Amino acid sequence: MTTPRHLSPALALAVAAGGIGLFSIMDAFMKSLVIAIGVYNALLWRTMLSTVIGGVAWRAGGGRRIGARALRLHVARGSLTTAMALLFFWGLGRVPMAQAIALTYIAPLLALLLGAWLLGERVGARVVGASIAALVGVAVILAGQARMALGPEALWGAGAILLSAILYAGNLIVARLQSQAAAPREIAFVQSAVTATLLLCAAPWLAVLPPPEAWWKIAVAAALAAGSLFLLGWAYAHAEAGFLATTEYTSFVYAAVLGWLFFGEAVAPTTLLGAGVIVAACLYAARRRAVPQGALEGAA
Repeated sequence: MTTPRHLSPALALAVAAGGIGLFSIMDAFMKSLVIAIGVYNALLWRTMLSTVIGGVAWRAGGGRRIGARALRLHVARGSLTTAMALLFFWGLGRVPMAQAIALTYIAPLLALLLGAWLLGERVGARVVGASIAALVGVAVILAGQARMALGPEALWGAGAILLSAILYAGNLIVARLQSQAAAPREIAFVQSAVTATLLLCAAPWLAVLPPPEAWWKIAVAAALAAGSLFLLGWAYAHAEAGFLATTEYTSFVYAAVLGWLFFGEAVAPTTLLGAGVIVAACLYAARRRAVPQGALEGAA
């Protein structure tokens, strides 16, 4: 799919930031649902509703036939998203929101390393140094977590979020390829459908009908997820992934505010310090030669 290049990069950046904002609010709803009904059921019912919402929007926009290349990318990203979401939301139910989001900030740096590995690019001293600095930032956050005495479950939760961040690094690369092969409405619908299908495989053993009071939260979370996927899909179709990656860092502010408002979570100084170190490392590493678009397309 040919994407227009005449639009302002600032507009794409603003749209991506809006998508991150919707995702951050959705995280707060999902944390509440995970605590109430468990990670599997929270994700299953939200994703099924997101699929319905996305399907309606896709059909309203024309609902064109899905190409083979786009379908492969949808399945690849949907599979990554399923594992990533289960790990992330399981961890989010056990650690403060701001801390959870801060730990995910290693993903853009991991994406640089993963992209270099998959595309055969040379990893320079800048990226190596930034990787070491980011690990120091993660250690600072985990050390602060230990001092806060959040319990052993919080440590497991942090580990799940870090593993989710590794999967998210691969997700960032696939997202750029996907945005070049499909329209935003198609991405929002088909990716949710793939995730819902994978989750339904375990439904005979794990699915439980949520209580009536949980449904409005599920509906809001589903709408936010579908809206976020649409906005991010549009943004990544109109600007380079490296340029848009900086919008990920706005989620820390959302997480800190939402965690304080709805869960009474204070932001530890070590979380602020560790997040700052990781963000600085990622931005420093990103000041390298951009990956040629042709190389990305050839990696599909």
